[in-house]
Amino acid sequence: MERNLRKSFWVIMFSLVLTFVSCSEEKGPTPLENNPNGPGMVENITIENLSGKVKLTYELPDNQDLLYVKANYKLENGTEMEVKSSYYNNSMLLEGFAGGKEVNVKVTAVNRSEKSSVAKDITVSPLLAPIYGVFNSLETSVDFGGIRIKASNPTKENIALLVMTKNNTGDWEALRNSIYTSTDIINKNVRANAGSFESKPTQFAIVVRDRWLNVTDTLFTEITPLFEEKIPVSNYRPLRLDNDPASYPENRVEYLWDSQFGWPRVWVTLRSNPVPKHTVTMDMGTSARISRIHIWDYLEGGNYYYLGSMRKFRIWGIDSTPNQSGSLAGWTLLGDYTAVKPSGLPYGQQNNEDFLTAQAGVDYETRSDVNVRYIRIECLESWDGNSYMALSELLIYGKVN
Repeated sequence: MERNLRKSFWVIMFSLVLTFVSCSEEKGPTPLENNPNGPGMVENITIENLSGKVKLTYELPDNQDLLYVKANYKLENGTEMEVKSSYYNNSMLLEGFAGGKEVNVKVTAVNRSEKSSVAKDITVSPLLAPIYGVFNSLETSVDFGGIRIKASNPTKENIALLVMTKNNTGDWEALRNSIYTSTDIINKNVRANAGSFESKPTQFAIVVRDRWLNVTDTLFTEITPLFEEKIPVSNYRPLRLDNDPASYPENRVEYLWDSQFGWPRVWVTLRSNPVPKHTVTMDMGTSARISRIHIWDYLEGGNYYYLGSMRKFRIWGIDSTPNQSGSLAGWTLLGDYTAVKPSGLPYGQQNNEDFLTAQAGVDYETRSDVNVRYIRIECLESWDGNSYMALSELLIYGKVN
């Protein structure tokens, strides 16, 4: 009996030692296979130099346990890059180059035991990155309260047009409302962080940057923004003309300038209303030449560019008291617009740029050579293909007479 107990004691102790050793040697996940020999080299690499990119096409080594091919390289700005491509593919795309210089790349095959082949050294010569084409297409001009920037981005790259002005200490500082986009045609007014720039000579500096932090040279320009002010909201009044459609009972026209967003403090007309084109009319309370109307669409269930938000619409203005019938005779067309979803995604879909653009509201520039006091917005087509309208807020800018 004593011998059995002694034997059991040593069995238990031996098991504990094995357990301790096993635990102490555990080093996390390890390859399922243990082939100490690396695969053969990647051969016959074909190099296609593209704008800011390089496409590699190659022959895979004949190894049963090949897992992937990887390329290691350093961008011109010093960033270390590694790209992997499955053994199912015989090509890979290397991105992030500024371009215009030769770059060394190491191409390696790796097996399922994470053993690498001898690296194949190649030299690539990517063409200049798309940001340089965008930079070369830059056009600037004077605009109300700011600077107008136009540029072409034909490959729809994710880029930033950083617009800088000098701060109080004389240093260049990027405006918070610089342009971040992936659209092909860029046409935007950039104003001061706190609103409009003063109508005095102002120096601007503009650079184009991509998501790999490649940056172009700087475009310097001096512009005197056109004078612009916000038409005082305290003077706004609703004006109901005979053919203006009914809204939901909870909504009021004056909610369009109360600085509150979300139901019910919005303006949404009834879809069932028989009027072919839905309108809303307001009195600014003063005669002015207006430069733009800033419109915030109604956020419906987390979606913009949706349901009754206006996709195609017109803005009208008149200085004298309008005809109560709602006839547009005597009104001046201030602008004909089509709202644009930056991503171009199908109806009901939006990306982050779409959401942020709509959340910030959109400026719709107007004809500014006529005096107007009354404003009428006419919805031609909502995003769901009807003509009812859904608006959250609006503000009007220009110069009071």
